[in-house]
Amino acid sequence: MLYNVQLLKYAGENGVAAYGVMMYVSMLFSAAFIGYSVGTAPVIGFHFGAQDRGELHSLRVKSFTIIACFSVSMVILAQALAAPIGRIFVSYDRELFDLTVSGFRIFALSFLFMGFAIFGSGFFTALSDGLTSALISFLRTLVFETACVLLLPLVLGINGIWWSIVIAELMASLLCFLFVALKKKKFGY
Repeated sequence: MLYNVQLLKYAGENGVAAYGVMMYVSMLFSAAFIGYSVGTAPVIGFHFGAQDRGELHSLRVKSFTIIACFSVSMVILAQALAAPIGRIFVSYDRELFDLTVSGFRIFALSFLFMGFAIFGSGFFTALSDGLTSALISFLRTLVFETACVLLLPLVLGINGIWWSIVIAELMASLLCFLFVALKKKKFGY
């Protein structure tokens, strides 16, 4: 609802429609990260239970590498497909099409960071650390996004709304890496 209020304020109904397109497409892209996190959780949990710190470290490093590769690929793909996706959903209105394509090109940069926060939350759940997992998810989706969507449009206008998800995902990823570093120092994984 907060996004819709801000979108109506800065771009009217076209802003809400453009954001709707971005969210549909974003669900497809984020599904890869969610699927990977859910798929690796039992393996991580097994090695955690077996107290195999070396394998946990290896899984974390390999996972972050895979996510980094997927992230860069997704951004490249999203940039290349911005106009074709816009045509599929909003070709009937040139102004809406232009807003959707330009907004999606910014919004798509969030794919660079999204996977790390999603995996990080799943990683800590698999390690039976629900508090850290919940903290990453809560801050990512509620605190960081809310702050960004309220503050960035004041400076950047409508582009601030598109950048808000990028900045929120970046902040969540940095938080994830901070927790991983703290846990690695304490527990060795």
